[in-house]
Amino acid sequence: MAGVLEQQITDRWAIYNGDCMDMLAAIPDNSIHATIYSPPFSGLYHYSSDDRDLSNARSYQEFFEHYGFVIREKYRITIPGRLSGVHAALVPTSNSGKDAYTDFPGDVIRAHQEAGWLFIARHVIWKEPLAVRNRTMAKNLAHRTICENAAFGGVAAADELLVFRKPGDAEPITHPCGLVNGYAGGEPIPAELLKFRDYDGDQKLNRYSHWIWRRYASSVWDDVRLDRVLPFRDARDEDDEKHVHPLQLDVIERFLDLRTRPGERVLTPFMGVGSEVYSAVRMGRFGIGAELKPSYFQQALRNLATVDDELPVVEAQLFEDAAP
Repeated sequence: MAGVLEQQITDRWAIYNGDCMDMLAAIPDNSIHATIYSPPFSGLYHYSSDDRDLSNARSYQEFFEHYGFVIREKYRITIPGRLSGVHAALVPTSNSGKDAYTDFPGDVIRAHQEAGWLFIARHVIWKEPLAVRNRTMAKNLAHRTICENAAFGGVAAADELLVFRKPGDAEPITHPCGLVNGYAGGEPIPAELLKFRDYDGDQKLNRYSHWIWRRYASSVWDDVRLDRVLPFRDARDEDDEKHVHPLQLDVIERFLDLRTRPGERVLTPFMGVGSEVYSAVRMGRFGIGAELKPSYFQQALRNLATVDDELPVVEAQLFEDAAP
């Protein structure tokens, strides 16, 4: 494939170290069952010095001009009726203590709608305010701020998973026995419901699947385990900002369990350290990913090498994001 520095293709995944646009251009129309990823958050971080890195756009408007190519290619390759999950968050304008926000998720929604996607769901991922304050040292989240002038009091802004559907209905996503893969979240499934797992009778009586579905269908996900991510520390280059923050596996697994079936093709155009491909493979899907930055790609290789092992144990202190 043109522009690819390195690749690894197996019977379970295909990953490429290169620009995602080169990868997307090589994929046939209407052939991908789902995409899920976290794009660069425009204006918040710079991930590399590569001219092709979207985070190096000269302006917010230029970022969306370039990101629009990804959105349209993603639309072309997606099977009609199938879905794309996009992780996004509000982007703070500063850490001055008098913060304002750019509605990055809203602009992502509008960019997809302009490309023909249907916007069908928004899940917000709750964050505990004091934990966010301690991690980011955001001045507007200090209790002292509301004591002195609550007009400048901040908010522990939620992450969001935005879900889009390509019009059509070529291949329905069926769950004949409901949701059977367990629950990706911090709340344990009540023991009395376990007997309904793989229930093949009247699905109105499937209390196990109903319990999971009610949480997955919620607009607020309040028990996503923020520390359940893949190893990433070795992916950092010496001059990196302190921002490597893989998408939580709970978020990816919820989307894949609800919105795809085993054996289907799941793609991520911004692979990072491989979280989406890793989760897809563990759940019996075929994972496809592209990553521009070589150090991230190498970490994705290491992570995928452990895909059949027990889930890696990650250090408790995961989030070293520098406050913007």
